[in-house]
Amino acid sequence: MAVLSKIRQKSALLIAVIGIALLAFVIGDVVRSGGAGSSRNIGSINGEDINTQEFLHKVAQAEKSNGLSNTQASKMVWDNEVNSILLAAEFEKSGLRIGKDQLVNVVKSNPMFANNPQFLNQLGQFDVNKFNEFVLSMKSAGQEQWNAWLNYEKELEKFGLQQMYFSLIQGGIYTTQADAKASYLNENSKVSFDYVTVPYSTINDAEAAVEDSAIINYMKQHENKFKSEPTRELQFAFVESTPSEKDKEDVKETVALFLQPSVQYNTETNKNDTIPGFKTIKDVQTFVNSNSDIKFDSLYYAKSDLPLEYQEELFNLQPGEVFGPYLFNDYYCISRMLDKKPGQRVDAAHILIPFEGAQNTTVTRTKDEAKAKADDILKQVQADASKFETLAAQESEDPGSKNNGGKYEDIPKGQMVQPFEDFIFDNPVGKTGIVETIFGYHVIKVLDKREGAQIATIARKIEVSDSTADEIFTTATSLELKAAEGNLIAEAERINAVVQDKVTVRPFDENLPVIGNQRQVISWAFNKETKDSEVKRFDVTNGHIIVKLTSKNDTGLLPLEEAKPIVEPILMNEKKAKIIREKMAGNTIEEVSSKSNASIASANDVTRQSPLITNIGNEPLVVGTAFATNANENSKLIDGQKGVYMVKTKNISQAPDLGNYNTYKTKAQSTARNSAQSKVLDMLKENAKIKDNRLGIIQ
Repeated sequence: MAVLSKIRQKSALLIAVIGIALLAFVIGDVVRSGGAGSSRNIGSINGEDINTQEFLHKVAQAEKSNGLSNTQASKMVWDNEVNSILLAAEFEKSGLRIGKDQLVNVVKSNPMFANNPQFLNQLGQFDVNKFNEFVLSMKSAGQEQWNAWLNYEKELEKFGLQQMYFSLIQGGIYTTQADAKASYLNENSKVSFDYVTVPYSTINDAEAAVEDSAIINYMKQHENKFKSEPTRELQFAFVESTPSEKDKEDVKETVALFLQPSVQYNTETNKNDTIPGFKTIKDVQTFVNSNSDIKFDSLYYAKSDLPLEYQEELFNLQPGEVFGPYLFNDYYCISRMLDKKPGQRVDAAHILIPFEGAQNTTVTRTKDEAKAKADDILKQVQADASKFETLAAQESEDPGSKNNGGKYEDIPKGQMVQPFEDFIFDNPVGKTGIVETIFGYHVIKVLDKREGAQIATIARKIEVSDSTADEIFTTATSLELKAAEGNLIAEAERINAVVQDKVTVRPFDENLPVIGNQRQVISWAFNKETKDSEVKRFDVTNGHIIVKLTSKNDTGLLPLEEAKPIVEPILMNEKKAKIIREKMAGNTIEEVSSKSNASIASANDVTRQSPLITNIGNEPLVVGTAFATNANENSKLIDGQKGVYMVKTKNISQAPDLGNYNTYKTKAQSTARNSAQSKVLDMLKENAKIKDNRLGIIQ
């Protein structure tokens, strides 16, 4: 039955890797290679070159150490190299240096050292002497290992300098009492006002149409907001390689034949032997392993584990009976009931009372104290079984079950630690008791037991046959030729291929919509040899991708299609505002209301910090204008976010002065300091001369 479970899970494999990673703070290799052998640099930062060979070596190390793709590792290492060079220049300007004591402090702050028992004393504190012993052991381990450690020390020094540098910047950030008071007033002062508005939505978009050239001009005027890497626009069709109906029928027939006896030649006797079919074969395990794409499993499974659409048919089989062929996911299957046993799946509840030294706990109670507490709980449960759920919630220290009355449902054999498993499988429903495991004492109650079935299944995957693959390849090749001469999208839709139009990609993207990771397509799109409107077919594992390069963007600005949703509404609203203003003639909200046929509405107790107008939304300029207008006076027309407004302030309620504004000062200062590091790095990059040659090297 595990065959069906494995199909459901698509044979996923979970690999746990446990180890100590010395490079905890920075990305990069411990052992650096020399800079020789590279004819070109991968890039430069303010004139300082990044050696290609060293860069690619670091990328390989990052891939291996962090489980990243080549593109992800490249981006990570590049960002690290840029930051490192920019910050090194800042350290030099600032005269920052790091001494031995400071380096030890950096080590102590690294969890890989600070939490490693190898470096802790009896009180659980970091022991400098033990660390020094470790360094000496590295030195005596040989020149290669010592050089590796020295290189790692350099990385630690860099990190320590970064800590010092950003601490100095954060320490220099100061929030004045005036800033704190302004923050307080913005949050607590309130304004009430009447207003009249004509929404932009009342003007037809066609009356305020925006040309593409206007969007491009707007981006050029606001370059900092619309900076972009080079981009390429693609369209593509995906011809998926899927089994034909004949492929499916062929697999079904093959599976059905396993029910019948077959004749096989015996090389030992030089005679033909008649092999019984699946229904009567005695050595079921060997038969399944010889004929199934998923191997035999001897476990017993509950009815709920079976495929929902076949639960009744499969679980109700009697030993020796066979069901199938039947289609389950991408497999045709036949299943034979081998055996049924009662009590193979158990529902149980427990209350865990750990003690000092037990696994996964930090409690300090002794083992005797834990046992006494478990005994007391057991007495309460035996006296009143209805208390179990309440006691589990109050007393159990198993976070996985305490909020569920201590319950674990549908437990198979082999899932729980042995003493726990022995109790729940060896005792009848309703039995309560105490067992000790590596986690502590468990007060257990057996809630339910269910029958389990051992089912053998032969599963054959439905795959694309050679003839079908040839037909799909011919279709894809034909589409490639037609696309080069005409419209890829139209041609692809005629054959019902998956189609994507106007797909924007960047140099180090990996994924395409719908079909996922296709790095080779993006590399091709950015290759200097690839021309506009060029078409190429990519043969991939599950089909064929036909791609057309429709446009290149090397302007340094966002592509038009990406910028349009941002810029077009801004420019369109500016045009609509001019049209609306002509309709809103007047010096008071009453006059404007009469002229524009817009009703007068009210907004009450609105703050600058949360400038929301009921039923309209966020309008900071409108609310700010209301605060700046005297009571009972009308403002001028205001171009807001949702429409054009005029306001008449009714009342401004200034928040009362406080004795001090320290709370607001601390909050504002903390916010500013927390964002300092990212803002400094952004500023350094913005003002740096960065030359990136990765496109020509990393594909």
